[in-house]
Amino acid sequence: MAEPYIEEVEYLDVLTKTGKKTGVSKPRGDVHRDGDYHKAVHVWIFAESTQELLLQKRADCKDSWPGLWDISSAGHISAGDSSLITAQRELQEELGVILPKDAFELIFVFLEECVTNNGKFINNEYSDVYLVTTLEPIPREAFTLQDTEVSDVKYISFGEYRSHLAEADPKYVPYDVNKQYGLLFDIITKRYKENNEARSLVLQKQLRRYAPVSLTAELTGLGDADKEALILLVRAAMIMDEIFYLQVWHSNPVLREWLKEHANVSQLDNLKWMYYVINKSPWSCLDENEAFLTTADSAVKLLPEATKPITGWKGVQYRAAFPMLKPSGANFYPPDMDKMEFKLWTTGLSLDQQKDAMSFFTVIKRHSQVSWDNHIFDSTHLSEGSTYDLYSILYSQEYHSFLARVSDLLHKAGDLVSSPSLKRLLHSKADAFLSNDYYDSDIAWMELDSKLDVTIGPYETYEDSLFGYKATFEAFIGVRDEKATAQLKLFGDNLQVLEQNLPMDDTYKSKDIIAAPIRVVQLLFNAGDVKGPQTIAFNLPNDERIVKDRGTAMVILKNVSEAKFKQILNPIADACIAKEQHELVDFESFFTHTICHECCHGIGPHTITLPDGRKSTVRLELQDLHSALEEAKADIVGLWALNFLIKKHLLPTSLEKSMYVSFLAGCFRSLRFGLEEAHGKGQALQFNWLLEKEAFVFHPNETFSVNFDKVEEAVESLSRTILTIQAKGDKEGASLLLQKYCTMTKPLKVALQKLESIHVPVDIAPIFPVAKSLLE
Repeated sequence: MAEPYIEEVEYLDVLTKTGKKTGVSKPRGDVHRDGDYHKAVHVWIFAESTQELLLQKRADCKDSWPGLWDISSAGHISAGDSSLITAQRELQEELGVILPKDAFELIFVFLEECVTNNGKFINNEYSDVYLVTTLEPIPREAFTLQDTEVSDVKYISFGEYRSHLAEADPKYVPYDVNKQYGLLFDIITKRYKENNEARSLVLQKQLRRYAPVSLTAELTGLGDADKEALILLVRAAMIMDEIFYLQVWHSNPVLREWLKEHANVSQLDNLKWMYYVINKSPWSCLDENEAFLTTADSAVKLLPEATKPITGWKGVQYRAAFPMLKPSGANFYPPDMDKMEFKLWTTGLSLDQQKDAMSFFTVIKRHSQVSWDNHIFDSTHLSEGSTYDLYSILYSQEYHSFLARVSDLLHKAGDLVSSPSLKRLLHSKADAFLSNDYYDSDIAWMELDSKLDVTIGPYETYEDSLFGYKATFEAFIGVRDEKATAQLKLFGDNLQVLEQNLPMDDTYKSKDIIAAPIRVVQLLFNAGDVKGPQTIAFNLPNDERIVKDRGTAMVILKNVSEAKFKQILNPIADACIAKEQHELVDFESFFTHTICHECCHGIGPHTITLPDGRKSTVRLELQDLHSALEEAKADIVGLWALNFLIKKHLLPTSLEKSMYVSFLAGCFRSLRFGLEEAHGKGQALQFNWLLEKEAFVFHPNETFSVNFDKVEEAVESLSRTILTIQAKGDKEGASLLLQKYCTMTKPLKVALQKLESIHVPVDIAPIFPVAKSLLE
C-alpha cells in the first residue's frame, strides 16, 4: 500500500521587531497566525535599454492576490536558509532564470506590517529587495514558468508601473509607492536620469581633495643585486592590489577592469576611473563610504546558460552588481550573514574551530553558496544542520593563485638581496603565504635591519567593520633613512617607563613591555590596502601573540609626513588656528607626535583578564569598536607620553606648547577623512572631549586655540577613560563613549566647511616615479 503523502511543513526563522534573528524557528502557518516577524526576498529584473521592470502574474490558485501582476520573483526565506540563495533559487524555480550572486544588488530592506483574512493572517515581514540589471529584456520564450506560482510574465516601463501602483490599479498587487517601496523607483530614476555634466563636476570636486605628490627616495646605498630584487618586490606588491580588490567586494575586480578599459571613452569615464584608482572601490573613503558609482556603471557580463536557449539570442547580459551601502563584512563573510548567525555558528564549534573562524587569516563562506555557484545546488542541503552552513577557509587556499605568484617573486628576491635579515624576511614571508602561518615571518619583519625596507602581507583589519577580525593585504617598499632612525632610539628605550606611568590602575599595567624597534623610511611604492587617505606610519604586527611575546615594530614614512605637513597642515593652520598660536604649528612637533602615536599602540592593554577571570584580548572584546578606540588611545596617550618625556628632560622643552597646537591642527586633517573611518572616529572623540573640557577654545572669529592651563589635565583624563575601557574589555563603555563624543559638532562643521571653501586638500595621492622607472 502506498505511503500517504505528507506535505512538508516550511519553517521560518523568527526575528525580533527590529529584524534581528532570535535563534527560534516556527512553522510558516504559526508565524502568520502569531504575527511573528520573519524574512523574505523580493527580486526585481530591470532592463536598461527599455527602462522596464519584469512583472510576473500570480497563478490563479495562489491564496493571496491570485491573478494579479507582482514582483519579478519573491518568496519566504526558510529557516536556516540565506537571503541570497533564496533570491537565486526563487528566480530559478519561478521563472527558470539561473544567475550567479554578482547579478544581485541588495537595494533596501522593506518592512511590511499588515493584517488580512479577518485578522487570521498577520504578515510582519522584512524583505531583502534585490535588483538584477540586464542590458536588454529577456525574451518571453526564454522563461520556464512554475505553473503553481506564475501564470505569465511581462515587461512594463517602470514609470508606467509606478503610476498603476499609485492609482491602486486592481490588476496589480498593491505597494505604497509614497512610502518605503517608492525607493525602488527613486533609485532607478536617479541612476538613469542623472546629468553627465553635473556628475563630472561632482567627481572633479571629489578628486580635488587629493593633492598629487611625487614620492621619491635615493637608491645610492643599494647594490645592483638589491636593485634587481627591488623590481621583483614592486611586482610582488602589485599582486597585493589584486588580492585587496577581491577582499573589498566579490565583483570589485571586474568593476576595476571595466572602468580601466572604458577610461578613454568620455571625460566622465576618465573621472570615474581616476577616482576609483584612489578609493580602490566604488565607495568614497572621504564621504563616509558613500557610493560614487552605481551598478549602472559596472561591468557587463554575458551568461548564455542563464535560461533555456533561444535561437538567435545569445543569452542574458547583466551588470556585475555592488550595493550602494558598503558591506560591513566586505568580502570576508557571506554578504547576507549577520552577527547572530555568526554567533550561533561559532557557539557550536570546538575552541580550535572558533579560533579559525575569528582568525586574521581566514574567510567565512557558505557551503550552500559554493554548491550553487558550482551548479550542484541541493535544495535539501540547508535544512539539515542549518546553523552549519558557514565554514572557514584559509587565506592560503582562498587566494592561492595570487599568493603562489607572490611567494615565487619573494623567494627570487630573497636569493638576490645582500642583507641577511632581509633575506630571512623574504624567504619566511614567501613560505608564510603558502602555509598561512605568519608568526616566524612577522618576527623576521620586526628584526629587519636593512637599507631596503619591506612590509608585505595581511595586516590591518579596518576593512572588516563587522567584527574587525579579518586582515587585508598591503605592501610598503622603501629605503631606510639611517640618520632619522638613529635619532628615534629614545622612544623605544622608554616604552616600559611609559607603561609603568600610564594614567590607569596599576593592576592593568604590563611588567614586560618590549621596546618597539623604530625605522624611518622614505617610501618608494605602496599597494594593497592603501586606499584613500595615506598612512604616515604603522605599528605592526597586530597578532596579539607576537605583541605579548615580542612587542611591535614601527615604520615611519618620512616623505609622506613631509608631503602632508606641507600640502595640508600648513594651510589648515593658516585657516583654523588663532593668529597668536600660528608659529607653534611645526613639522618637528607633527612628526614627533606621529612617532609617539605609533609607539603608544605598543603600550596599554592588549591581552586582558576579564572580570570573570577569562583571558581575552581587547580586539576580541570590543570587536567593531576596537579600531576607532585604539586609534584614539594611540593619539591621546601619545600626547600624554610626549608631555611625560619632556618633564623627564628626554625631549626638548621647545615641544611643550607646539605639540598641543600641532595636534589641534592635525585634528582637522584627520576629521576630514570622515566619521566612518577609524582615525576620523578616534579624532572626533578626542577633539570633542578636549573642547568640552575647555582645553581647546573656539573663538568668535571661527579660529581655535589651545588653553595651556587645562590641556594637560584633559589629555590625562581621556587617556585614563580609554585605557580603563580597554583593560576591562568594556564594549558597552566603548559604545557609550563613542556615541557621546564621535559626532560632528558645530565647531567642527564650521572648521571643515571653511577648509572646503578655500580648497585645502584633504590628503595626498602619491605618485611613485622611482618604482615606475624601475619597472620600465
